[in-house]
Amino acid sequence: MTGNDVLKNLSEYNIWANKTMLNVFSSLPEVPANAARLFSHALNAQAIWIARITGTQSPVKVWQEHTLEELKKLHDYASYKIKELVDNADEAEFNRLIDYTNSQGNKYSTRVLDILTHAFNHATYHRAQVATDLRKNGHTPPNTDYVTYVRELMGQVY
Repeated sequence: MTGNDVLKNLSEYNIWANKTMLNVFSSLPEVPANAARLFSHALNAQAIWIARITGTQSPVKVWQEHTLEELKKLHDYASYKIKELVDNADEAEFNRLIDYTNSQGNKYSTRVLDILTHAFNHATYHRAQVATDLRKNGHTPPNTDYVTYVRELMGQVY
């Protein structure tokens, strides 16, 4: 399995995990404010990284908060666009350096491969925080573990 294969798996998992979280959000009478804030941030970050990779203007700010409907639209854009970037990348693209300035004004240069890896890891980290917040507010969070995704893919019960 190549690095590209791993990133393709992670991009598909990212779509599944984000959609799974949104399905739980949709089932709630009201999404807890901090859960919405953290999930907004996770999707915002993906959109920001996409903009940096593609040399375009980000449609969102780092900590911009979204309604449930806006989150669904942002997921439809960011989760699928990042998968498209992975699917279309070759070795040269994965190794291309992206120069960017972060939200604190610091300048960096990072390989596309490392940016994509970070984007998936970052989303997983924040989905865990969202799950914790959901539980704290009396809701049952979804299991968005990668192994759960793989088992569902294989038709196995967790």
